Amino acid sequence: ACGVPAEHVILSCTHTHSAPNVAGFEGWGDVDRPYVDKIMLPAMLEASKTAVDSMKPAVIGIGTCESDVGINRRQHNRNGSIGLGQNPWGCYDPVMTVLAVRGTDGTGILNMIHYGCHGTAAGCNHEISRDWSGIMVDRLEAVTGTLTGYWNGAQGDVGPRLTNGQTVGNIQYVEELGGVAAQDALRAYKAIDGYHEMELGVRRDEVRLPYRELPPLAEVRAKLAGYKNPDELYNIQRLMYGHWRDVETVLSSGETDHPTHFTFQQTIVTLGNTAFVPFPYEMFSAITRRLSAYSPYSHTLSLSNTNGYNAYLPSEDQICLGGYEVECFVAGAVYTLTDNADQYIIEENLRIISKERSDNDGNPLWLPMMLEYLKYSPYG
Repeated sequence: ACGVPAEHVILSCTHTHSAPNVAGFEGWGDVDRPYVDKIMLPAMLEASKTAVDSMKPAVIGIGTCESDVGINRRQHNRNGSIGLGQNPWGCYDPVMTVLAVRGTDGTGILNMIHYGCHGTAAGCNHEISRDWSGIMVDRLEAVTGTLTGYWNGAQGDVGPRLTNGQTVGNIQYVEELGGVAAQDALRAYKAIDGYHEMELGVRRDEVRLPYRELPPLAEVRAKLAGYKNPDELYNIQRLMYGHWRDVETVLSSGETDHPTHFTFQQTIVTLGNTAFVPFPYEMFSAITRRLSAYSPYSHTLSLSNTNGYNAYLPSEDQICLGGYEVECFVAGAVYTLTDNADQYIIEENLRIISKERSDNDGNPLWLPMMLEYLKYSPYG
């Protein structure tokens, strides 16, 4: 409808826990089809048409600041277990980025805010809400008089830093934390030191992530035998039961030609010295921080829940600790990625990013960094 190739479209979800269901993940209920079909999809199409029809020359500015809106949410309990709460020792990405698009005459076109954090300041409520990010977006839009949106970065192990000591609250915490986030977004916006023309690029390629081998059938049936009333299960327990049920179906079929890799088509968009890297996961923050460290771009903005949703992607060091996110990673599909899938997705994205950047001699700018990195990488 817009004349844009489908492979050049990035669909990125900001992810709030206070909205109609559009995912339909097993254990969390069915997709709200009336909302999706009558409200969400028509609005997305109308917005896309409007954007394409109103294109004009633009300049872009980028500003950043450090923000403590998010905190690692994998709380270490006294007995060593991992729960959902606040982990002051855990990883998160504190950088908030504002990308401002302006017409050549100085008029505002768009502000986009990038930050990684779950939209769970609410959660114990019945109101429909964009959560804390909605308050932030509205405030920057009001101050600048310019349409504003939000990209969610690495949120897999990051929740909102609430004053109740948790990462889930109610609608009051949305207002409270949203005000803090709004002030941070304004600081990042005011840090923009100039607007410039930037070249737009698109790089596409296939990403391949290895699967584990399926367990023996006897082990799978033993797991299933532990579930006495599967129809009464919900959330993570229902997801795990569904995983073992589906694995049993595959193994019982006698099929021996199992897939060895999960593959997806990656679309990386570059804008000047900024790269937008989609992840069809809720990835852990250490993954994207490592990717940024070895990217040749000044701003490598990774996007959660983008162009697909395949539950969580934990960093390898966290898998041995277990917890909710790791259970979702293991049980999110019939086939489970290997524990070191984080390293593979970093390498794959760096390979694709490298196609875009080279020095005057034609050598990739990332090569010296990667050679140094591979000295210490077991995957080199």
